[in-house]
Amino acid sequence: MSNSDIIAAHYAASDRGDLAGMLAPLGPETTWTEAAGFPYAGTYTGPDEVKEKVFGAIANDWDGYGFALGELADAGDTVIGIGTYQGKHRETGRSFTARVAHVWKFDGGKLASFEQIVDSVPVVKAMNASENR
Repeated sequence: MSNSDIIAAHYAASDRGDLAGMLAPLGPETTWTEAAGFPYAGTYTGPDEVKEKVFGAIANDWDGYGFALGELADAGDTVIGIGTYQGKHRETGRSFTARVAHVWKFDGGKLASFEQIVDSVPVVKAMNASENR
């Protein structure tokens, strides 16, 4: 299975709502970085921390949160997923869409890191009840 196939399988699991499948490529040393300015910003290590700090937080805060993959670029040890996030914030009832890129880096056939690059402004606005529509 190529690096690109591994990441394609992650996104297919996401489409099915299969959290275990989404976390399958992560090893105990894999780092996962959510962008500065994003509500869940930070760097997390290993599948358990990512499950709790990223996917658990998202599941708690959003309805219909998802990622629609538009393009998967295979650059060997780097794979880039480009697409769109969408969701509706449970507390404010506000929806958003935001463009995003995911940079996946492999080392020796194992996933070493994930980095999110996202337009976080629409996400933060959807979470802010006092924000003008």
